[in-house]
This record gives sequence, C-alpha cells and structure tokens, in this order.
Amino acid sequence: MDYQDCVDLLAELHGKVDLPLREARQANLPRLLGALGHPEHGLRGMLVVGTNGKGSTCAFAVSAVAATGARAGSMPSPHLQEPRERIRVDGVPVTRAEYAAAFAEVYRAADRYDLPVMAAGLYAATAAVHFRRAGVRLAVAEANVGGSRAAAGELGMDVKVVTGIGLDHVGLLGDTLAEITRAKVEAVRDGDHVVLGRLAPEAAAAAGRVLDERTGVSVWRMDREIRYTARTAAGSDGRGPRTLVDVATPRAVHRDLPCPLPGAHQHHNLALAVAAVDAMVERGHVRAPESEPLRTRLAATRWPGRLELVTDAQLDDWAGRVLLDGATNPQGVATVAPEILRHAGADARPGRPPVLVFSAFEQKDVHGMLAPLPSHWPLVLTRTGSHECADPATLRGRLAPTGRGPCLTAEDTRSALRRAGELAGPGGLIVVIGSLRLVGEARTELALPPA
Repeated sequence: MDYQDCVDLLAELHGKVDLPLREARQANLPRLLGALGHPEHGLRGMLVVGTNGKGSTCAFAVSAVAATGARAGSMPSPHLQEPRERIRVDGVPVTRAEYAAAFAEVYRAADRYDLPVMAAGLYAATAAVHFRRAGVRLAVAEANVGGSRAAAGELGMDVKVVTGIGLDHVGLLGDTLAEITRAKVEAVRDGDHVVLGRLAPEAAAAAGRVLDERTGVSVWRMDREIRYTARTAAGSDGRGPRTLVDVATPRAVHRDLPCPLPGAHQHHNLALAVAAVDAMVERGHVRAPESEPLRTRLAATRWPGRLELVTDAQLDDWAGRVLLDGATNPQGVATVAPEILRHAGADARPGRPPVLVFSAFEQKDVHGMLAPLPSHWPLVLTRTGSHECADPATLRGRLAPTGRGPCLTAEDTRSALRRAGELAGPGGLIVVIGSLRLVGEARTELALPPA
C-alpha cells in the first residue's frame, strides 16, 4: 500500500454513512486498537475539544511542550491539503512513506479482524501506531466533531481542554448551547484534569453539570484559576510592534509570552495552551518549561490557514494578496472579521474592494457566516471536493434576499480563485473563507506546500 492508496481509501470512507452504520463503526475503534496491541497505552497528554480555536490552541501547546525538551506528537483535525498533516512530531507532518507504513498496519488489522471504522477512527489509530513506531510518548490531540464521540478521545489523554462552545454541527450535537456543551465536555473521564476556556453562562452551567457527574477531576477555568493580560510592545531588530501575553495559572506565572498568531482571540488560545501544559507538568507528564525557551518556541508558532496572508500570491497572470481563514461558523467569522477588515483597509483602492471566495457545508448558517463582512464586497460562491459541500447555485439562491453585492458562482476552487482575481484586479485582495477544505484547496492552487 502506497500513500496514494491511503488517500483514495480515506476519500471513500468520507462518503455518506447512515447513522446505524456510523455508530457500529465508532464502536469498533476500541476493538481495533486492541487488535493493534493498544498503541495508545503508551501515550499521555491532552485532548482539545470545542467549537473554535482548537487547532491554534494545539499549535501553541506543541510549542510549549517543545520548550520542556520533550518530543510532542500532535493530531490536528481536519487536514488542509494531505492526510499526513494529521500526524506531526514536534509540529512537522510525517512523510508520505511514514504515513503509508502506519496506515497499512492499521488497515490490515481492520481487515483481518473485520473491524471497519469511520475515517476519523482510521486517522486516530494511524496516529497512535506511528507514535509507537517513532517512540513518541506525549501527544496533543484535537477532537474532530463533538467530544464524547471523537475518535481521538479513545486514546486516553488525561488532560482535557475545552476552548469554547458555540452553535455549530447542530445536526449531530444538538441545537442548544447546553446540548452541544454536553456533547463536547462528556469527553472528560474520571480523574482527568480539565482546562475550561471562556464559556457563555448557559455553556458554563452545562459543563458544570457534566463535571459534577465525574469523580476525581480537577478543573481550571479561564478568568478564575487561569488569567491572562495582553499588551503591545515595541518589536526588536527593527521589526514592528508585537503582542506579549502574561498568563497566570495555579502552578506558575508566565510573563512576556509572544503571541505571533494574529487576532485578539489568539491571546485566549495561547493562555489555554500554556495552562494545559502546566496541567501536564502537575501530572508529571513533562517538566516545567523555562522562561526563555518557552518564549522562543511560542514566538515561532505558525498555524496555516488561520488568518494566513499570502502577500505574493500568483494565479496565472494575476498577482496580489490572498488572505486565508478556515472560520466555519458565524462566531468564527465574527471573531476574525476585525483582522480581515484591517487587511482590507491597509491599501484600500476606490472601486476595487476585496473579493470573497466562499464555500460551506450544506447545513451551515451561511447568512450568519457572511453577516460580519461588508455586503458590498463581491462574492464568489464555489464548492470543494467534499460530498458535504453545498451547491454554489443553491447558496446564491439562499443569499439573494439579503441584498449582498455582486454574487457569482464558480464550479470549483480553481475557477473561483481566478474569477476573484479578475474582480479584485492586479494587486488586489482575495479573502478565502467558510471552509477548511476550501482553504486547503486554495493553498494547493497557490502552490503552497502542506505545513
């Protein structure tokens, strides 16, 4: 089995699966891990759940763990361009050959013991097998959808991080904050250490009810046991201003931590990540990071596809800027909108506003997702290669009553980007938003390597 075989098999598994079959395949994952000799038993670390901010929090956590001198495996979800991005060691994706070797071991066991699983189960099992092969014992895992049913939850991480809760994936998790919170926080098991991000009152109450059902848990809450402040400081070596964050947890106070990812929401994500690593220190999983290595590692944190600005983008004869963000729900877009508007205002050109390229899953609140962005910006609706993606003509019909500016459709990401380039003009700004799959396909079109 080569890497392309793995990609093709995973693409087949991402097809629509009815609920009974889905539940049966989810139940098979613990059995498959057993058939593989329980590669997860050698792992310790954290599982990050929540509606938004999981990937960035994990990226900061990997940097903080690296500052302790430990090797960290990580499991982002989803990937942008290639499945191998979902398995990283010290932040670097595995090679295609490494991915294929671990995947083949998992697939053979699933076939031999007749234990079919969902694609998410294959991703989790493949990561655990690779970490065993590579001798990695510490992992930072990101839940896919939900928490209690997340495949990565089967790997037994005893530090659970909840970044925040919003209304998303309502068809799977419930249509209230309380229901969605329960679906996510039920990932917590007896004896875990829980790090809670900033939650709305309804979500905080629901989280408390779930935690009351567990025994032996310790809980650190943002704005209670965890506090942070952020400020702007002059840059060094002639660079522009930078953001520094002070984070206080029950274990330590960390001062002057650089936050290189743009947006005020990243200050919260950095504080959560540092608190989670402090929790792992208390659990004996890692030693305490020293201040200077921690600052150095955090300063180097990068997370592609989240307010990622490509300043020298080239699409055939068009050249300009492309801003990529994977916000996939209304609260996510509202969070990043100030940064998008800041980029738009950096070199505003009369008559040439930024152009939006947008795609979303069928069940998404597209009105709410586009509402935080100027209605006069031209909008190019498209579809990705995902079977869950909404048809662009259907999206156009749903948006027609909202009175948005020019609204066009394109059959795929490639044609959408080129149409957007025509509308933006030379040196203009294209904003790609609404779907991580769309961001990944755009990165490929821009010749950016998986990162």
